[in-house]
Amino acid sequence: MKNNAEKLSLSTKIGFGMGDIYGGGSMMFIGIYYLYFLTDIIKLNPSLAGIVILISKIWDAVNDPIMGVITDRTRTKLGRRRPYLLAGIIFIFISYFLLWYPVSFQSELGRFIFVLLAYIFFDTVLTMVMVPYNALASELTLDYHERTLLTSIRMFFSMTSSLICAVIPLEIIKLCPDVRMGHIVMGISFGLFFALPFIATYMTTQERPEFQKTIKPFTFKDTYIAPFKIKTFNQVMLLYLLSFLAMDILMSIIIYYMTYYIKRGNETNYVLGALLVAQIVVIPLYYYISKKTSKKTGIITALCFWSIVMFFSFIITPNSPKYAMYIFGSFVGIATGGVVVMIYAIFPDIPDVDELVSGQRREGIYMGLYVFMRKFSSALAIFIISQVISLAGYVPPIHEKAGLITQVILQEQSETFMMALRIIFATAPLILIVIAIYVAFRYQLTPSIHERLKKHLEQKRMDIAPSQEFKNEEQFLYKLLV
Repeated sequence: MKNNAEKLSLSTKIGFGMGDIYGGGSMMFIGIYYLYFLTDIIKLNPSLAGIVILISKIWDAVNDPIMGVITDRTRTKLGRRRPYLLAGIIFIFISYFLLWYPVSFQSELGRFIFVLLAYIFFDTVLTMVMVPYNALASELTLDYHERTLLTSIRMFFSMTSSLICAVIPLEIIKLCPDVRMGHIVMGISFGLFFALPFIATYMTTQERPEFQKTIKPFTFKDTYIAPFKIKTFNQVMLLYLLSFLAMDILMSIIIYYMTYYIKRGNETNYVLGALLVAQIVVIPLYYYISKKTSKKTGIITALCFWSIVMFFSFIITPNSPKYAMYIFGSFVGIATGGVVVMIYAIFPDIPDVDELVSGQRREGIYMGLYVFMRKFSSALAIFIISQVISLAGYVPPIHEKAGLITQVILQEQSETFMMALRIIFATAPLILIVIAIYVAFRYQLTPSIHERLKKHLEQKRMDIAPSQEFKNEEQFLYKLLV
């Protein structure tokens, strides 16, 4: 009966999954296009554009973990997480519109301040919504494989949103004869696209009453230092950072790579579309691998395949057949699809390890740290790319205005810039992937170990005198996971 109780209804799985339309799609388009938007539309110096992202991440270092603490300590009739999903709907729309508003102040300093404030506001809203959303996954079910299925459905929505955001926003911008109006229409359209699904997420999910017990008073050490003393958490955090940083570097530079090296910049969104379609198609494959083996096997399989694919990027040139970039993008999608599904399926298991150590349910703290690292990896990728292209002598395009119409005229780039572009496109992700493979092999929370951990925690919550067998089991779990 207990196992059946952990099975979720289809409406809950779909409703929860729809929430990641925002997390997956918004971050995808930012990773692909935001640096280009700042340098080529807002006309900021690449170094200043990188500073915008870097400053916002300093703020993230504060607000992401704090939001984790807030949501863990929230006590309402609606639960700890769901009130923030409901409250975030209007702010999602406003923040996304402002993020892509093509401000045209004469002063570069004025444009810099506007985009900095807009990005910080967007980041704050993302934190307010996605930290409790991610934390909710650990509460919906405690079953190892049911969590993987829940994550697979969530990733279907996330990757479908990413596919839409890789293709449609640029098409909306192209359809408008004025580039500024194109960005305004796109910002309004996708602000609504990201905000409205949270109505379904709020309506179809429920939280566990037993997880809303009063927790210990806040201390900085227990909240922000203690998690990093848990071996399993460190492994997952490092695995997450390495693999997503590799992904974000690839996504941040691909529009420059396609535009200036391959000379087919207008096809960038289609190549990314091929990548994202492949990600969606392989979701059932990685769910099957995980169910038959483990999440560890699933992510190692994906990372190893990805490393092989990246080697082939060295042989792609502007003279390669047109389909070469589409094949490359599809193979990257097959690999990264597995990485994304497996890492997000692993996340809900980590608060279980923390409960072994702390005796508390602190999903919010962990998801706050994960959300911070996700945004940090994206920002770090954009900052790295912005500095590299600036140092390599990137020449921004010229804006020509005829009446109310603004057009972008690309400029010829130097050999130094082209060489830097090729090196970072292939080499930087590959190095990070190889390190991630090593970390993944050391991860120990397999299905059998998680089942033992779950049963041990059930006994621990009963608050009865521990037997010698109970103590031996706890010692074993500590040694393996902590």
